[in-house]
Amino acid sequence: MIVMLEPDSPESVVNAVLQLASQYEGVTPRAHVVQGAESTITELYLLGSTSQVPLEPFQQLPGVRQVVRVSQKYRIIGRHGGQRTTAGFEYNGVNFDDNSVNLFAGLCAVDSLESVDAMMAALARCGINTTRMGAYKPRTNPYEFQGLGAKCLPWVFDSAGKHGIKVVAMEVTHPRHIDEINDALKKSGAPTGVMLQVGTRNAQNFELLKVIGQQRTFPVLFKRGMGITLEESLNACEYVASEGNPKIVFCLRGVKTHLGDPHRNMVDFAHVPVVRRLTRMPVCVDPSHAIGRAEAPPDGLPDIFHAIGQGLIAGASMVLVDFHPTPEKALCDGPQALRLEQLAALQRYTNIVRSAYTEAVRNGDGTQAAAPAQAISR
Repeated sequence: MIVMLEPDSPESVVNAVLQLASQYEGVTPRAHVVQGAESTITELYLLGSTSQVPLEPFQQLPGVRQVVRVSQKYRIIGRHGGQRTTAGFEYNGVNFDDNSVNLFAGLCAVDSLESVDAMMAALARCGINTTRMGAYKPRTNPYEFQGLGAKCLPWVFDSAGKHGIKVVAMEVTHPRHIDEINDALKKSGAPTGVMLQVGTRNAQNFELLKVIGQQRTFPVLFKRGMGITLEESLNACEYVASEGNPKIVFCLRGVKTHLGDPHRNMVDFAHVPVVRRLTRMPVCVDPSHAIGRAEAPPDGLPDIFHAIGQGLIAGASMVLVDFHPTPEKALCDGPQALRLEQLAALQRYTNIVRSAYTEAVRNGDGTQAAAPAQAISR
């Protein structure tokens, strides 16, 4: 059972719900606070044997907006009782919700200080304040480049601060990486923020998911497992949220098939509305790892652009995409990286498609009006 409070409810309302819940044997209440871009939402989860607990006493408490019985597996990340809004959040001045689109363009793997600074400078010229930077890179082949690790963190954070980058998405593969990121941020004076990325190979690394969920400092970008079901991936997100960190963006990045070319993975961006229907998480798309190549077709738009369009027109509000100053020299996934001179064109394309989505929703059947999306700067 979930007791949902009105936005920005005072502590007295929370205490009243907790006091009432204590009257029912075998019921353990747990509070979850979601700090949204515009308000703070508190939900109290009544865990245990709640089938005989009546709804009415909770519904009658002042400050309670709704009480629902949960039959779904996704207690925290799921939509319950007809909820329509996404549980967005704000982090370091950047909003992650239905009304904002964030373009995380950057290096799949950091390979040099020069590459980092060139990428950050290109973002700054376009007015983009979010990026991706891979310091820790799990690879299928043990002899391939595994990333520079903690060594490159000072470069990334200092350059981000110099160029006004507010959030850096960065994959972690071990709990110690979180400590290394935290330490490096503090030593550099915290010039930027970090979003911890759970890569597709760690989608069911439950102990890592628990540790990531137990920390409250960094939000989480969770990549769907490339070889598991969507349900299994969503349950993995519930692991993170159930440990106390509900600030999660769910990322679709393509799935493995036996079909081979033309793309690296089967693009699964048709699942964007499915994830949005089942959960309240903002949804990201990663076209680089789904497509796996950056060639341009006859219309001049790379497959990666078109895949981004598929995700945005379906309602995604974040894009994770690989760039590199010289893709042919990149130490990781160079063939799929776009060039810095393509960044402004991608930004324009993204804004055009997102505007089309917003207009389509506004002219739909009227059951849910979408607020105009914020452009990706300039």
